[in-house]
Amino acid sequence: MLPAVKDYRALARRRLSRFAFDYLDGGAEDGRTLDRNLAAYERLIFQPRIMRDVTTVDASVSLYGRRQSFPAIVGPTGLNGLYWPRAEEALAQAAHAAGLPFAMSTASTSLLEDVRASTDGDLWLQLYVQQDRRIAETMMQRAQALGFSTLMVTADTMVHGKRDHDVRNSFKMPLRITPKLLLDLATHPRWCARMLRQGGSPQLVNLAKSAGTQVNINLQAAAMSRQMDMALDWDAVAWLRDHWRGNVLVKGVLSVDDAVLAQRHGVSGIVLSNHGGRQLESAPSPLEILPAVIDAVGTGLDVFVDSGVRRGSDIAKARALGAKAVLLGRAPLYGLASTGPQGVRDVLQILRDEFEITLRLLGVPRADMLDANALSPDHRARLARL
Repeated sequence: MLPAVKDYRALARRRLSRFAFDYLDGGAEDGRTLDRNLAAYERLIFQPRIMRDVTTVDASVSLYGRRQSFPAIVGPTGLNGLYWPRAEEALAQAAHAAGLPFAMSTASTSLLEDVRASTDGDLWLQLYVQQDRRIAETMMQRAQALGFSTLMVTADTMVHGKRDHDVRNSFKMPLRITPKLLLDLATHPRWCARMLRQGGSPQLVNLAKSAGTQVNINLQAAAMSRQMDMALDWDAVAWLRDHWRGNVLVKGVLSVDDAVLAQRHGVSGIVLSNHGGRQLESAPSPLEILPAVIDAVGTGLDVFVDSGVRRGSDIAKARALGAKAVLLGRAPLYGLASTGPQGVRDVLQILRDEFEITLRLLGVPRADMLDANALSPDHRARLARL
């Protein structure tokens, strides 16, 4: 096991092709939002307490009637077949072995049915809504039949953010063979061999099945690129409720006003997210707006955050500010891309170990006890002025 998540990132960078790593790691435009996500956690300072009994610590939390090992969810990420064959199965199995839920993306490269067959753990569905809402309805129907517990509709992808790295690498689905791509592939033979063993370019099989598209990457890419439903508004929550019996979360909230609207429309929870810095450049960090959102919605709405979590101490900071849990996006993928399923298990173990160490050093024996008192007095004063 490597020491930290950043070491798995470094190994993934060496082992992945350039375009695949840039797709995993890059942000929108100049990357300012991505940088802000990381900096937000760095700026928060703890206020540890000593002489407290931390012989045992309980890192677990309860989400929607299920007890889980620590306050995190392995979050939804797309095109994971670029990093390892049967990626979603590996991510789900590692998440469940670690005692966490796994959220599966609409843009997954494994079928919902195959992931469910690989594990009996808690599965969530992340949903993109396209103009033809029948695709989303079919996706929900399939997931519901398989016992997925929670629906997470992503609302910040009306269009894709401008990602300069993809333009530079001429990366789009399906892949177009160019001299630059051939050189990239030739310098990463291990990754190339792995892709060939899984049949070449990963397939958007999950979306294809719900869209009624053949197993053909050109047709699948066309289905994925269909215009998103730009008319999606808060009235859509009622439509989602018509097709989903479980928890409904809205992902992509970045303002207090939208958090209040989500609460008013009766969703189960929200995910404060800027899509990992991949959508709107110069967007706020979810961690930055978390205190004001918690102040506005109180305990009547479950609030999650993603974007920028790289350490167990980051999870503690989000929890101290009022988040129910964090969503892990890039961190498990660094593990997957570097050493496969074992890498995912390692990364999740590292994060849990770091979180438990942080609890002990803060003098907090239970994750349920984490609050703003674990942060420095200066930071608590800033929170009081919000």
